[in-house]
Amino acid sequence: MENVANVTATEVSGGLTQELRRGVVVLAVLSQLDEPQYGYSLVQKLTEKGFPIEAGTLYPLFRRLEKQGLLEGSWDTNESRPRKYYKLSPMGNEVYGQLCEEWKQMVGSISDLIQREEGEKDGDN
Repeated sequence: MENVANVTATEVSGGLTQELRRGVVVLAVLSQLDEPQYGYSLVQKLTEKGFPIEAGTLYPLFRRLEKQGLLEGSWDTNESRPRKYYKLSPMGNEVYGQLCEEWKQMVGSISDLIQREEGEKDGDN
């Protein structure tokens, strides 16, 4: 099969990886907000845990999740630079739990599909 418009598998894979990450970034962010975090601290925390995120992605997400009622924001003006801290709201905690259950079901289903596919490739129909 020929490459369409000279696009490589690596380029296509990179784009699809970005789509996968976009789909789980909310879950990754919510998972770390049981304790208040400000933007830069969360960027560092997620990066340390193997899920790097750019501030330009995180801050708009904070605002959207706060507007949806999933996060509570509060300003700390005791430091030289005021920082806005975010944590899960009660509804955010509930939604996070629901998303975790959905994620576990999806991971199980995809794992089954991948294993089945790998078995068929190995001739284990």
